[in-house]
Amino acid sequence: MSYIRNKKFEFIVSFVLLTFGSLIAAIALSNFLLPNNILDGGVNGISFIVSKLTNFSLPLLVILFNIPFMFVGYKSLGKSFLYRTIYSVVAFSCFLSIFEHFGSFTNEILLATVFGGLLLGVGVGIIIRFGGCIDGTESLAMVISKKTNLSVGQIILVCNLIIYTVGGFIFGWDRAMYSLLTYVITFKFIDAVSEGLEQAKAALIITEKGTKLSKEIYKKLGRTTTTIKAKGLISGDKEVLYCVLTRIELFELRHLVEQMDESAFVTVLEVSDIIGSHIKSTAGLRKILNKK
Repeated sequence: MSYIRNKKFEFIVSFVLLTFGSLIAAIALSNFLLPNNILDGGVNGISFIVSKLTNFSLPLLVILFNIPFMFVGYKSLGKSFLYRTIYSVVAFSCFLSIFEHFGSFTNEILLATVFGGLLLGVGVGIIIRFGGCIDGTESLAMVISKKTNLSVGQIILVCNLIIYTVGGFIFGWDRAMYSLLTYVITFKFIDAVSEGLEQAKAALIITEKGTKLSKEIYKKLGRTTTTIKAKGLISGDKEVLYCVLTRIELFELRHLVEQMDESAFVTVLEVSDIIGSHIKSTAGLRKILNKK
């Protein structure tokens, strides 16, 4: 019973913090960045440009443009990610509609850039840390990354540079450069709060259900694992699964392990660099897994 109560408490706390993160991110955009025509990247940047050109509601555009990316995220990261993302996007859009009436907190462009980027990074970092997302391009970048040699960060940077270039033609090149500076600040604070979108993590999972868990990790996350035979001093024969993944996938991995093996022990390690290539999602690998 205490385990169930703890799980319920963690669930409630995670959604409270998703709400808090959405609130901070909305203030950053509504009251610092957008009033000064400083763009955020991804879906939020696209939504702002379309809103400016058409006078269509920005909060509604954020929801509409995120819908297809939510589906992509669901296919890659599962139901938990989908539910938390839907909640985060809706909460973020509601806060946008509230705080946009307050206007800009400062007309100093540098202050708006620095504090807007700082708050946005903290807000988005909290949301990512607790399994949600308010920018669907991150989900798409993860899918593309698994099928190409490009990293998540590289894909997001290319998308944002395109958005900033379009924004430069519309709002002026000084605003495009301030937007790029905001992106750098935001990403640094995302890194500080959630330890980075693309920063690699290595998970060591000690379990008695190694084969079954490996298949589920591959099925849900598209990540392969290396199995190491081990023996505990007290617990006896075990299997250690070694898996390299991104920070945004870590929440889903924890959820998956908890569902399949409550007795599993998971250690998460920092990975400073990756040399060589890893196996991507292929039909051949599926055949290998099905034979086991």
